[in-house]
Amino acid sequence: MAQAAALVQTLKKQLKAQGKTYTHVADALQLSEASVKRLFSEQNFTLQRLEIIADLAGLELTGLFKLMAQEQQRLTQLTREQEQEIASDLELLLIAVSVINGFGFKDIIDHYDISEHDCIRKLAQLDRLHFIELQPNNRIKLLIDPNFTWLPNGPIQQFFQQKVEQDFFQSRFDKKHEKLIVLNGVLTPEANLAMQKKMERIAEEFNSLIRDDYPLPMDQKHGNTMVIAIRQWQYSLFKHYRKNP
Repeated sequence: MAQAAALVQTLKKQLKAQGKTYTHVADALQLSEASVKRLFSEQNFTLQRLEIIADLAGLELTGLFKLMAQEQQRLTQLTREQEQEIASDLELLLIAVSVINGFGFKDIIDHYDISEHDCIRKLAQLDRLHFIELQPNNRIKLLIDPNFTWLPNGPIQQFFQQKVEQDFFQSRFDKKHEKLIVLNGVLTPEANLAMQKKMERIAEEFNSLIRDDYPLPMDQKHGNTMVIAIRQWQYSLFKHYRKNP
């Protein structure tokens, strides 16, 4: 699935570069736009359809696979030591998260109380970690993969769980830009794994939307956080009711 996801992301990027939309793809495949969106969401293409869409993006299939391979050489995760270095410096963590979200040097200075000198110093530190490439005139080039993730239970994830979790849930989630869904059910291990795969696709779509919005100015965007979780779990208060805990 990881290869399929990477291929679809590369294809979407090339379509966007050519100014092609889902409408253009729908016309080429003789499908409805809704069907095309479902194809991209489920990453379920026949080879023939993939070839047609690649042609629409100005590529042969061999060129598409080559571009995907080049992008996969980018950083998908940091080492635990690298994450620890970022997690132990709040200002560095803020800048790292900001550049992931498309902030440029001026955006960071405009949005946060960080001096130009300190910002450049922190960006240089991220450059040494091979997280970014700090280019002339303080331009920032991300060196991480579009599907970059923090380490599971790593220093960054632990930091957010310890420092941010309670603050995040201090809301009634009743505003138009908020939503909280809590579901409980009995699933087989196989169904649980199938649900995890769907969650991964939702996460990929979230990252895709972020990349689509990169060109827009920062004053048109707002920080958003999405939490998706599933586990075999029951309220601890209920445990003593079970006959075979």
